[in-house]
Amino acid sequence: MKPMKFSERARIVEMSGIRKFFQNAGPDAVNLGIGQPDFPTPEHIKRAGIEAIEKNLTGYTNNYGVPELREAISKKFKRENNLSYSADNIIVTAGAGEALHIAVESLVGKGDTVLYQDPGFVSYRECTVIAGGTPKGIPLDDKFHIDVERCKEALDNAAVLILNSPGNPTGAVESGESIKAIVQYAEDKGATVISDEVYEHFVYEKKHYSAGCYGDNVVTVNAASKTFSMTGWRLGYVAGPKDFIEQAVKIHQYCQTCASSVSQYAALAAYNGSIACVDEMRREYAVRRDLLYNGLKELGFDFPKPEGAFYMLVPMDRKQFEKILEAGVVAIPGDAFGENAVNYARFSYAASRENIAEALRRIATAV
Repeated sequence: MKPMKFSERARIVEMSGIRKFFQNAGPDAVNLGIGQPDFPTPEHIKRAGIEAIEKNLTGYTNNYGVPELREAISKKFKRENNLSYSADNIIVTAGAGEALHIAVESLVGKGDTVLYQDPGFVSYRECTVIAGGTPKGIPLDDKFHIDVERCKEALDNAAVLILNSPGNPTGAVESGESIKAIVQYAEDKGATVISDEVYEHFVYEKKHYSAGCYGDNVVTVNAASKTFSMTGWRLGYVAGPKDFIEQAVKIHQYCQTCASSVSQYAALAAYNGSIACVDEMRREYAVRRDLLYNGLKELGFDFPKPEGAFYMLVPMDRKQFEKILEAGVVAIPGDAFGENAVNYARFSYAASRENIAEALRRIATAV
């Protein structure tokens, strides 16, 4: 039998470093590697999903998503982000991962330069590669924020900028002034901004600003996954101008058809209901952040305090990182997040206080 041939596209894409470490974690390890909230999905959301099954709402939905859900998301955008996306400007997707994928596939042509923060989320580079584009990381300042002037220089020759605030893996939250300057400069240069805002509700001492408030050349990606602790439900969405949506829905149609109907009805309850559960999660994440940050600082690690999301990027060499792994604490090596994160590791505090305290005890014995 002759060996199977694989496309160049598949062979040059790297497996996510996050998934590698998550899937290889030992049974007794304290896992601070994956961004997996340890909160259960809120009861009213679970009940809506169960009711959807009981009512046999389990068939295909409209390619764009259930109309009532898109209307609820439209109202959410207006209420929380001051964005005027109508229901017709929204596609419901299988998580933010698919939303990002179809946005990049719709906007990026062969050889087009795509900018993203470096350190930055693993998917940005690989989605660009799959689309045939040229990925280019933008170095951040010593507080993990975008250097606006350096970003402008890079935008002179770019087709797309993927902007992530609050940031993964850094926890940095960009100011409204910085986002406005970047969006308006990108618009002048004919570049599109894809704004990944999945951690918008987990901001601590600062405020979240949506890029779409500052220009028409913005595509917004978001999800119920982190906000409502619905990661396994795989429910995200992408919003943008009408001409973008017309192109993106074609990509969505052929790779997904539609998001899970049951998940869509659960998300409908989420976006039409109270966000008190989200506020409770945010308060708890703030406590966990301080516990992990202060503990690592006491052990001699020096790095900016995260302003949002539930990650911290901690400077350490490979030897230290391996000792921490051997001590039974799972983190993600920085090189998974870009060329500028090689001597770092990402820790997630989407874990219980007890697990964080145990992780710190193990890290202390290792370093």
